[in-house]
Amino acid sequence: MDVEGTASKDKPLTLNLEQGHEKGTQNDDYGLASAHTIDRDSWQQVGLLLVTSFNCGWILSFSNLIMLPLGWTWGVICLVLVGLYTAYANWLLAAFHFIDGRRFIRYRDLMGSVYGSYMYHITWSFQFLTLLLGNMGFILMGGKALKEINSVFNDSPLRLQYYIVITGAAYFVFSFSIPTLSAMKNWLGVSAVATFAYIVFVLIVLVKDGKSNSNRDFGISGSEVGKVFNAFGAISAIIVSNTSGLLPELQSTLRKPAVQNMRNALCLQYTVGVLFYYGVTIMGYWAYGSLTSAYLPENLTGPKWINVLVNAIVFLQSIVSQHMFVAPIHEALDTKFLEIDKPMHAGENLKRLFLLRVFFFTGNTFVAAAFPFMGDFVNFLGSFSLVPLTFMFPSMLFIKVKGRTARIEKKAWHWFNIGFSFLLTIATTISAVRLIVNNIQKYHFFADA
Repeated sequence: MDVEGTASKDKPLTLNLEQGHEKGTQNDDYGLASAHTIDRDSWQQVGLLLVTSFNCGWILSFSNLIMLPLGWTWGVICLVLVGLYTAYANWLLAAFHFIDGRRFIRYRDLMGSVYGSYMYHITWSFQFLTLLLGNMGFILMGGKALKEINSVFNDSPLRLQYYIVITGAAYFVFSFSIPTLSAMKNWLGVSAVATFAYIVFVLIVLVKDGKSNSNRDFGISGSEVGKVFNAFGAISAIIVSNTSGLLPELQSTLRKPAVQNMRNALCLQYTVGVLFYYGVTIMGYWAYGSLTSAYLPENLTGPKWINVLVNAIVFLQSIVSQHMFVAPIHEALDTKFLEIDKPMHAGENLKRLFLLRVFFFTGNTFVAAAFPFMGDFVNFLGSFSLVPLTFMFPSMLFIKVKGRTARIEKKAWHWFNIGFSFLLTIATTISAVRLIVNNIQKYHFFADA
């Protein structure tokens, strides 16, 4: 692809309404080449994908990562404000899926076409780092869930690393069998049922534990400096709970009108979806206060079967939900190494697909086993890579594409977004690095965390 694109031309860029055929193929009417499906899915399918994926087992860490450092007042305020800001940024980014009659199915292609090859590579680096770290976090979370199940029946459970390997293998099997986002269609219903089931069970136990725990302490511990850094880490976690940094890739699967359909899917995420993951976050903190664990099931009381059931469902649901966050990396590898004019599970493509998935999950599983610090991945994910992808780059696109015709107050607003996002990136990155340094001093490689 010519990543210089329109950035090398002096004429103004124009936002373009979708035109052409209503249906697309793997190489759609704009000449896009991808091994994965383009222009086929409904907004309901993508909306359900967003709701179930963002309500994965990671939400069981958010009470500790978000509410514990912020407390009640600032915790609720930041959840609301960051959630609204994130929803707005994604709504804005969805509008730039078509520019000058061209459809952009990848974030890096969009930024490269508008700003040149430098921004292409910056976006590629930020996005892929975010998705790689996110997948490692999923592997750690799945391993943690399996270990919790073993801990119920055994006072000396196996090391976490064994369960991390099992989780990586399960993720590999699913991604090999269901290689694309569109192919997940029949699994989203199963994922939705599993998501609803474990959230209901968790909320029931949280209400029971909260009512019986009358001595909860909601104080924020640590030095003043530590509280400030931890607060920025909490903001990073809120960003992670609301966005993925891969909206153009998700939007590429939607049939036309892709802009409106993407916005419909976002409405589903930021209404139905946010109700669940914010609900668990707030209720977990209400039930246990300053004793809230980094993995909420560790706090749950009651019969053993509740703990086993919750962790089992979390593990199974994560197999489906993790696939959304890593699909753009699979798409890039598949498009480069597979013969995209042939079926993915046929002949030579089957061998290549197998090797690509083995290579990817072997590497990610090894790193996750070596650095089993689950909270660090979430905070690092929402710091220097996800903040620009979510907040800064959409405003940069607005300035470049619509800056010449936009009113001065709109341009001022987007320049403010760029500046604020830059400062937020610095602050949250420092906080994440500080947390990692502290944990490196506390833990060793392949620690049984």
